[in-house]
Amino acid sequence: MTLADPNPPLSNPSVVALIPARSGSKRVPDKNIRPLAGHPLIAYSIAAAIQSGIFAAVIVSTDSERYAEISRYYGAEVPFMRPAEFSGDSSPDIEWIEYTLQRLAADGRPCDCFSILRPTSPFRLPETIQRAWNEFRAEVGVDSLRAVEKCGQHPGKMWVIRGRRMLPLLPIGPADQPWHSSQYPSLPEVYVQNASLEIAWSRVVLEGRTIAGHVVMPFLTRDAEGFDVNQPYDWDLAEHMVQNRTARLPPVRQRPYRL
Repeated sequence: MTLADPNPPLSNPSVVALIPARSGSKRVPDKNIRPLAGHPLIAYSIAAAIQSGIFAAVIVSTDSERYAEISRYYGAEVPFMRPAEFSGDSSPDIEWIEYTLQRLAADGRPCDCFSILRPTSPFRLPETIQRAWNEFRAEVGVDSLRAVEKCGQHPGKMWVIRGRRMLPLLPIGPADQPWHSSQYPSLPEVYVQNASLEIAWSRVVLEGRTIAGHVVMPFLTRDAEGFDVNQPYDWDLAEHMVQNRTARLPPVRQRPYRL
């Protein structure tokens, strides 16, 4: 006799897109609405989410009325504002996500799954989201999916400094050939998460109060899908990539919003 799965897969789970856009960025002020190729940055995440065709709703979570106005202009919903206590520099994601899912449920709009689409990943395309959703739905027994890419800097060659001494971050490998003294091709493949997207069952938040749960599956981004715009240098590079057509932005159908 086999026990029934306490969380059997749903044949057609509902999913909402959650786009976080607080207004207090310090490294790049107002980065979420800073123009890139004519449109505020957030416009590309909204466009990609809508054009993917998989979401019951595309919702922006923001503490700014100005951000809310821009988001609505590009087709997203802002059904309620994010409270100030969940909008600080160090506010963890679980706070605003839990608040949003609970508010939606209280308003009669519960969802089985949610996807976090951060505005700082403008090269995430509708087909990127579709590919991730299809992979997530096809996998049994997972709590969430998270976008990752192969590390450019291997942690096996990283060090921790203590005063005038260094210790390897990962003291792994044979004593006669530690990782920090090995060639890259001989090291195990390691992946780092990027900001492109996350998908999870709502229960991991509402029942376990985490955004990832315990069983996480990888989603391997391709080319510029995982490129993250956070530093001034990133903006210059993103603009260069657009101008030289080495990366593609989701098409935005609205006329540029006048910032």
